[in-house]
Amino acid sequence: MRKASVILVAAAVMLAGPIIAAKPKLSGEEKLAKMLEGREAGLPVSCISLNGSNDSQIIDKTAIVYKSGSTIYVNRPRFPNALDDDDIMVTQVHGSQLCRMDTVRMHDRS
Repeated sequence: MRKASVILVAAAVMLAGPIIAAKPKLSGEEKLAKMLEGREAGLPVSCISLNGSNDSQIIDKTAIVYKSGSTIYVNRPRFPNALDDDDIMVTQVHGSQLCRMDTVRMHDRS
């Protein structure tokens, strides 16, 4: 009987280990705040150049972030709940700049 108790306790500790060690998942707003930490907001712009924009990131249910050198542009769409950081973003632009009225569609990877 004592041996069974020791085995149950050991199993419970082994199963609880990964749960205790897991970090809490940050919300989209928390991820964005961490990304922008220590930065100063500039004036809003209607378009950004596609030449210098080398990285984009979707922040789940919050925003789309574009990086151009050391500058970060944050796009907060009208319907942020449609943003999923696991989706593929397809952007339809009309010219050499990504502008306010250009179309961005999210596609599920599956």
